[in-house]
Amino acid sequence: MDRLARKIDTFLLEWKQNENKLPLIVKGARQIGKTEAIRHFAQQKYTSIVEINFALQKQYKSIFDDGFDVDTVLKNISMLNPMFEFPVGDTLIFFDEIQDCINCATSLKSFKIDGRFDVICSGSLMGINYNEIESNSVGYKEDYEMYSLDFEEFLWAKGYRQEQIEELYRKLLSITPLSTVEYHVMLENFREYMVLGGMPAVVYLFVSQKNYSGTLKMQQQLLLDYEEDITKYAQGLDKGKILDIYRKIPAFLGKDNKKFQISKVREGARNRDYVGTVEWLKNAGIINVCYCMVQPELPLRGNYNPDNYKIYFRDTGLLIGSLDEEVQQDIRFNKNFNAYKGAIYENIVADMLVKQGYGLYFYRNEKGTVEMDFFVRDTDTLIPVEVKAEDASTPSLNTLINKEKYPDIKYGIKLANKNIGYNEKFYTIPYFMAFMLKRFLREK
Repeated sequence: MDRLARKIDTFLLEWKQNENKLPLIVKGARQIGKTEAIRHFAQQKYTSIVEINFALQKQYKSIFDDGFDVDTVLKNISMLNPMFEFPVGDTLIFFDEIQDCINCATSLKSFKIDGRFDVICSGSLMGINYNEIESNSVGYKEDYEMYSLDFEEFLWAKGYRQEQIEELYRKLLSITPLSTVEYHVMLENFREYMVLGGMPAVVYLFVSQKNYSGTLKMQQQLLLDYEEDITKYAQGLDKGKILDIYRKIPAFLGKDNKKFQISKVREGARNRDYVGTVEWLKNAGIINVCYCMVQPELPLRGNYNPDNYKIYFRDTGLLIGSLDEEVQQDIRFNKNFNAYKGAIYENIVADMLVKQGYGLYFYRNEKGTVEMDFFVRDTDTLIPVEVKAEDASTPSLNTLINKEKYPDIKYGIKLANKNIGYNEKFYTIPYFMAFMLKRFLREK
């Protein structure tokens, strides 16, 4: 296997075919495959590729010192490397690690107006001061946020064809139960995905050697790499406090309500001392934050408490890497891993929702008698989504659907270890099909 197919591959082809394309900024967490995907696309579609990495080739930061006129910039690039060629209409200029050269963003306006060359920039969210980039290139760039592999991309890596995945989706859309073979094979694939997560290097190692050997060690190394990057890039904030939160995520996910509380990060910790730290980790693409709704009603974004939230790892493989070494084995053999079972299922569903473009919201009333893991919406309906590690009862889901005090809720979704079904109140969907949810709600 040469490389992992990614969804950005199709996006990049469509971007190239657009006659009015804007310079593109591909952003995302570190080590999720941005550079490799852009390089693969460039090699397929351009005669000349001018690739500059501002982190590794610091001398190129000076190419904008004489201004942002395209010819001036190209002249400076050629001065540093006379081997680069710039055939008009067949050149991709690829600026990588732009967080190390913010001036690059200012040049995008000139490249767009000039129009002779295609430009793609890539950067780690961890290092990008996006407010600065935004002000430097507003109206003259297009953004694409990339993530680690979702479950569909994982199935591609395992060798499944798109028509096989479409067949599963057609069954979901028509509320037709999966066959015994389909169900158990997909469940087994999903267990693999839960253990591995979607970091490309981990998935590639697994599918190449067809076993888990070395994958946990790689996940643990990724966690350490992220710690190193936090100390490198967390400018203007207390790096120790960011690390405090980063290291405590598994402990809070192990609690019953999974609520994150700064006061319990370390003795004497106060909210005001940690302002901006959670947002930094979120903006860096390391965590997903799920906010508690004040009331389970629309609109979602105008109806939550910013001080009441849960924190999940963006990639579930990093959560697995942060736990006891035995947890990976427990999942593989479907053993009972106690309090963590719910946490891992919630974490992976949160990740699957975010990768479809959803924000994350949950609900828990003051008495704790009504709780809901997530909410999504269709055109005019608020939809509670309950995640069950097994096929347990759903009193909160029934309460939210049945009670007149929740008029925005007409039906719900239960994600469980159970086949496709509908009981006139909520859809039951196997949790391994959660990556299809947005499309299902749009087309059902």
